[in-house]
Amino acid sequence: MNAPATPNTQHWLTFQLDGQAYAAPLVQVSEVIRVGEVTPVPGAAADLLGIRHLRGRVVPVLDGRRRLGLPPRDGDTDSVRVVMLNHASHAVGLRVDAVGELLLPGADAVAPPPPGRAARVDDPVTGVLPWKGGFVALLDVRRLCRLPEADAA
Repeated sequence: MNAPATPNTQHWLTFQLDGQAYAAPLVQVSEVIRVGEVTPVPGAAADLLGIRHLRGRVVPVLDGRRRLGLPPRDGDTDSVRVVMLNHASHAVGLRVDAVGELLLPGADAVAPPPPGRAARVDDPVTGVLPWKGGFVALLDVRRLCRLPEADAA
C-alpha cells in the first residue's frame, strides 16, 4: 500500500498545468507515459478523458486542467504527458501539460494551502512549496483522483 508520507519527508514529481507547478508524491507515481489512445466513457464526469489500456489493465485518465478548474489547453501538445498515479490498489492517469523535476522539500519549506481553498471539500492541494520565484502546489493523490479513503481490497 502506498501510504503518503508527510510533505517534507518525501520526493515530489513536479508537473505543469496552465503555467502553474503542481507536484505529486513520487512514491505514488508509477510512470510517465505519452497520452496514447484514450476511449471516451459516455456519461462520465467532465474531467474524465476516458480509459486506456496499459499493460493488461484498464485505467481511467483524468484531464488535470479540468480536474483543477483550469482552462483547456490550446496549441502545442508535444510536452503533454500522462502521469500514472497509484493509491492503494487503484491506478489513475493524469494528463498534464509537461513533466518537471523531482523536489525534496526542506523540513520547514512546506506551507499550508492559501486561505480560501479549504472551502472546496474535494480540494486536492495539501500544501505549497516556494519554488523558482513562485510556488508548487502539493497534491493529495487520493483526493485528486476522487478515490475512497479505505481500500476494500
